This record gives sequence, C-alpha cells and structure tokens, in this order.
Amino acid sequence: MNHKLDLKLFENIMSIPSPTGYTHKVIEFIQNYVSELGYESYKNKKGNLIVEVKGKSNFSTGFSAHVDTLGLMVRSIRGDGHLSFTTLGGPILATYDGEYCTIHTRDGKTYSGTILSTSPSTHVYPDANSKTRNADGMYIRLDEVVYSKKDTESLGIQNGDFISINPKFEITQSGYVKTRFLDDKASAFILLEILKHLKEEKVTPNNNLTFIFSTYEEVGHGAANIPSIDELIAVDMGCIGLDLSCNEEMVSICAKDSSGPYDYNMTTELINLAKANNLKYAVDIYPFYGSDGSAALRGGNDIKCALIGAGIQASHGMERTHLNGIENTYKLILAYINK
Repeated sequence: MNHKLDLKLFENIMSIPSPTGYTHKVIEFIQNYVSELGYESYKNKKGNLIVEVKGKSNFSTGFSAHVDTLGLMVRSIRGDGHLSFTTLGGPILATYDGEYCTIHTRDGKTYSGTILSTSPSTHVYPDANSKTRNADGMYIRLDEVVYSKKDTESLGIQNGDFISINPKFEITQSGYVKTRFLDDKASAFILLEILKHLKEEKVTPNNNLTFIFSTYEEVGHGAANIPSIDELIAVDMGCIGLDLSCNEEMVSICAKDSSGPYDYNMTTELINLAKANNLKYAVDIYPFYGSDGSAALRGGNDIKCALIGAGIQASHGMERTHLNGIENTYKLILAYINK
C-alpha cells in the first residue's frame, strides 16, 4: 500500500526560489523542517545541509539530493531599463520565452518581470517566430516604470542579481506533477519523507545514514566534499526519452552517465531490491548527465556510489513526473535502508 505523501510539503519546497548560488532560503526551510521532526543538522561552509541518523553498525550510507535549480542572473541593464541575463545551469531557453520571473536584489528587494525574445511581437518584428531563443536574443521586461538604465538602477537592481523562474506547480487528478525544477527538488522531498518515516516509526537503521541536501549540483560541484561515509546513493532525476526505458511512474536506476559507470555491486543490489519489492523500475544510461555522485567521486572521496531517481520528462524544460514515480523511488530507498 502506498503511504500518504505530504503534498503540501512538496509544493512548499517547489515554491521557494533557489537558483544555484541562491539557495539559503530553501536550505533554511528544510533545516527548520528536520528540526521540527527532532533531527539535528548542520551546514558545511558552502551551504550544503547534512542530517545524520545513527544506526546499529559503523557502516555509513549517504543519500544526496540537490535543492539548487536552474535560473538566471542579471548580466547587464539595457539602455531602455530592461535586463539582459546570463544563465545559471543549463536551461532550455526556448521554454523560458514568456515565463514570469522574479529579480532578487542584494538588499532583499524583489521585482517581477517576464522573460521575452528581443523580437516579442508578430505585429512588429518579422522574425518574431523564427528568432533563436538564446541569452543574446532574449531579455527580461521589468514590471516597473523604467525607460532608462538609470531608472532601473534607482530601484536597487544591479548586475549579478539572481533571477528565479515561476515553477508553476500543479498536481493533476491523474497523479502527474507538472512543475519546473523537479530536478531535483522532487528528490529532496523524497528524502524528507524518508526522514519523517524513520522518526515516526522510531526506526533505528542497520547502518548510519547521512542525508545531504546539496546546493551547487547544477554547476557541477554540489557534493564534491562530503562527510566521511562508505557509500553514496545520489537521488536525482531519472531521464526519459530517446533510447531510454524509463517512464514517469518508474524509479530509474542509472548504470552509467557522462562521468562513467556507477558501482557494480550497489547498482545490482538496487535492481534486485526493486525486483523483490515489485517496484516499477528501469535501468538506463544517461549520456548527457552528471550527478552529486559524479561530483563526490571527482572530489576525491573514497566511496562507492550509485544513482537513482523518479522518472522526469522534459528535464531542464517544463518538467513532469507522476506520484507513482515518487512513490517507487521512496520505496526503493526504504528497501535499501532496511536490507
């Protein structure tokens, strides 16, 4: 039987702006949440949040999920007062055309805006439909009365301000979760559900458990430095598409990504646990993908590593998963903890 997911918690996590480099608010939210559950936690110097659960042995298993998302940053203020931007991570910028966004200033102010092509109207620009959607061909229209660079500067907006994108979170009656940034806040939500289960059921795990909520995965070094553990399961998104077996109701087990193969024994054990627990799962290879596991290995940590995640369609665009995919991932993690 499926356990009852705290969907309000899911929505709350998704609604907190956290483009990579601007994750302090979502980390504070998660830290407060785990504290209310009764856990102690701490942050490392770059802002990753770590929660440790004492087990029955000296062996330590880590689980990571990243809370940083894709986003934008103010590159410059245009002569007409609107904004040019640079990307944070690798968004599919064509999907940002027409999206609402928020500019976060260094003194704590926020301003709304819309991401647009520099040829935004078919009544005016002959290339409105054909113009390439990239950072040089797009801009942010501020929802403020600005006509010059000076007007915008007077608002306190400056180069280097972070820009978050409206996630548009929605759960359909058929169980689909439609929102930006399921990569990887869906996994952060799953790990919080695991922590809640362990506390409510008074579970003492067989191994020590370390939960890592990382903050720079989208730029490649989220879990590069981690606490002393023996193995790490990176919980990230499962890929869907060309030459892949996964769908949105499955938990995906990654055998290899762009950084190379994951640990043979861990991956095999996860596959066997998925089979034994009658979970919907797929084993896939992600050719254009790296994870916190990749970062941890490249950071020189002496660990074994595996990678799993709920199947997510249209990654780095307008993403979608299914509650069954969330549930299957949750159950696989619990099965691994209880093995």
